[in-house]
Amino acid sequence: MSRVLQELPKTYDYREVETRWQQSWKDEDYYFKEKSEKPQFVIDTPPPYPTGEFHIGNAFNWCYIDFLARYKRMKGYNVMFPQGWDCHGLPTEVKVEEIHKITKNDVDRQKFREMCRELTLGNIKKMQASMRRMAFSIDWSHEYITMMPEYFGKTQLSFLRMYHAGQIYQSDHPVNFCPRCETAIAFAEVNYSDRTTKLNYFNFSGLEIATSRPELLAACVAVAVHPDDKRYRERKGEKLKVPLFGHEVPIISDNAVDPSFGSGAVMICTFGDKQDVIWWKAHNLPLRKAIDKTGHMTEIAGKYQGMDTNSCREAILSDMKSEGILNRQEPLEQRVGTCWRCKTPIEILSEHQWFVKIPHEAALRVAKEVIWYPEHMFLRMENWITQMEWDWCISRQRIFATPIPVWFCKECGKAILPQEDELPVDPTVDVPKRPCPKCGSAAFVPETDVLDTWMDSSISVMHVTGWEEKEKIPPLFPAQIRPQGHDIIRTWAFYTILRAVSLTGGKPWEQILVNGMVLGEDGFKMSKSRGNVTVPEEILEQYGADSLRQWAALGAATGSDIQFNWNDVVAANRFLTKMWNISRFALMQIGRAQYRADSKVTALADRWLLTKLTRTIREVSEALESYQFDRGLKAIREFAWDILADNYIEMVKGRLYSDSLDRDGACVAIRTSLNAVCRMLAPFTPYFAEEVWSFMEESSVHQEPWVSFSYEDEEAALSGEILVQVISEIRRYKHDKGLALNAPLGEVTVYTPVHVDDAGDGGMATNCSLTWKTGMPELTQVVSGVKFDMGIIGPKLRGKAKGFMQAVEALPKESLVTVPPMVIIDGEEIAVPEGSVLPQLSYTVAGASVDLIPVSDNLVITINQ
Repeated sequence: MSRVLQELPKTYDYREVETRWQQSWKDEDYYFKEKSEKPQFVIDTPPPYPTGEFHIGNAFNWCYIDFLARYKRMKGYNVMFPQGWDCHGLPTEVKVEEIHKITKNDVDRQKFREMCRELTLGNIKKMQASMRRMAFSIDWSHEYITMMPEYFGKTQLSFLRMYHAGQIYQSDHPVNFCPRCETAIAFAEVNYSDRTTKLNYFNFSGLEIATSRPELLAACVAVAVHPDDKRYRERKGEKLKVPLFGHEVPIISDNAVDPSFGSGAVMICTFGDKQDVIWWKAHNLPLRKAIDKTGHMTEIAGKYQGMDTNSCREAILSDMKSEGILNRQEPLEQRVGTCWRCKTPIEILSEHQWFVKIPHEAALRVAKEVIWYPEHMFLRMENWITQMEWDWCISRQRIFATPIPVWFCKECGKAILPQEDELPVDPTVDVPKRPCPKCGSAAFVPETDVLDTWMDSSISVMHVTGWEEKEKIPPLFPAQIRPQGHDIIRTWAFYTILRAVSLTGGKPWEQILVNGMVLGEDGFKMSKSRGNVTVPEEILEQYGADSLRQWAALGAATGSDIQFNWNDVVAANRFLTKMWNISRFALMQIGRAQYRADSKVTALADRWLLTKLTRTIREVSEALESYQFDRGLKAIREFAWDILADNYIEMVKGRLYSDSLDRDGACVAIRTSLNAVCRMLAPFTPYFAEEVWSFMEESSVHQEPWVSFSYEDEEAALSGEILVQVISEIRRYKHDKGLALNAPLGEVTVYTPVHVDDAGDGGMATNCSLTWKTGMPELTQVVSGVKFDMGIIGPKLRGKAKGFMQAVEALPKESLVTVPPMVIIDGEEIAVPEGSVLPQLSYTVAGASVDLIPVSDNLVITINQ
């Protein structure tokens, strides 16, 4: 049954409305049409990690994506808003171990993977429900799950192609290694935290050395000094015996040594930090592995073997004290590299790993070709690319991830890779279909390392643009936009650019939209330990999806971090209530009696409203084109609340309530405005916009084109502002006089520099006889009386105050235009205290006494009651 022009309920019940529309909308309405003639707009949507909880950061990010997806559809684009799930990784492995009370080594490798997949699918289902409740217009026909063969087969395909192109290689090389996760990690996955440690000065065979990591003494391969440091100039090449361990190391000179730090002599250990790696390479030093993959000391550490690094540090410092070689200790502030997942301090270990070569110049060139929103975010990418010194380590020592599609010949060690049409493969399960091409052996050793999960997600754009086996460039490539957070510019954004360059030679997307992070109400990053986490489900239950979506739009400028604030959500909910009341009133008036929908708009208030509407449409359109969602929604709110509700409706109520033809123009203007506001709100508040629209039209607002209405009338824009100002001033006058706003006021004359014909709206809105005149009135100013400031008179004149006031009141009124300096009281001349007497002025026009409201130099209102 049609609801068009039926009366809206008195209150807006968001729970009922959101549930009903969620059940009514069809997924296929948002499908990307493969054969459409519309211009494509493909979104390379972030594939979230399926934790089962769609957190507030996800909600914020996806609101941005949905705003632009809905807007672009209304603008006539064939939009693909796909949904991916980036499944592989350590957190799932840890959760499975926790749930099943096992370790990954307690069960068969394939069984453990199956447990991970089962947990992941359940988590995806929970997150899908949250996404639907948030009204995200996702194209579920283009959903992908990275752990599924149809996706990770493409990850393996990209590996093969880059390997054969010489862009992927295997080598022994220092890598960042997390001893807790027991896997290599890339530099982009290293976070940094501040800590206070000790700088230990000790006697190193006659030289004083300062180190914060004495546990690496067993890994010492040299001592470095600056070539210009006079203290050590003659000692270059000299051999020193390492304390506690006894092996000899040379003194070398290098310009990178800071003579002012510590003693100016530095231990080079393999490896304490990135600088050690640089020195190790530059001076061709030997490799001594003192720490293993689990963070424990190796056999070269002698009696310290098996200790963790902290225990080893304390034991070595204790032994240094016993031997009398520990000179002193000082506190030292450090920034320590930690694993992005578990926060454990990383070690740099030399391991046999797989690497991707970094194409610095090509990656930077392509990054510059992409349009960045906001523009300054490009600098983060530029800085990251130019500062990278190591290739990307892509191998991980885990289980739940994409298998590296490689075997090694058991006889000759040659790497064996499958054919492209044989993918996907798991080398721990499958075997090569051909013997070793080098020696003919049929015995193979599988590669047990797996790929970094960024290897999966960095081809998301290739996948969503339709990449298949036989193609080099996908048919829909590049995508139109990549929306993502600024925290993964150096990972997801960079790796995607790198892979697009390597696989296609071009840019992955035309634009990138970077959003900020969500902070707690206390202004800090949300974390359970701080107790400042807000869950989207809580917001949805209390205020609904449209209020949460408004918070996301208005909370911050694009690219800036956004602080969650319940007050913002409450304000968003109040706006919906206000907009509901506006809509209810408008539709009641439109439906109260028939009107001519093709009636021309002639009254000033109607024309003024439509000029304001046109400017709002232009402002919102420009804002959405540049993804300034805060600016766009703010403009809609201001129009609806300030222009439509507070001014226009109050001006034209008289006409709307009447049965004259004059109401036709008001009905046209208000319906045109409500239609436009609904369409502009549709990307931001899809439930609310659809509900109001359903009482106006038979269609869905989400199937409508973007607003194209335009009305230009400069005279109406100027005169309309004067009308609004005059009504506001008259209402203020009534308030100051203690009158009700609907109290009759008598004759009011407005003097303006331009001709104004308000069609009677001004008089009806203020309940007075309102006359407009061009020019300024001939005013006569007279003194009607005086007021006394007792706060001045009492303290100054004390007992003479009463006589003073009587004397002033007895003066001729014309002499009070300028208060005289002296008055006579009982024959005594008394000075008039400054500011104690305030002449009360009144005005006359053509002999009639009037109240004057001087609005501006060329706008005056007179009131004759």
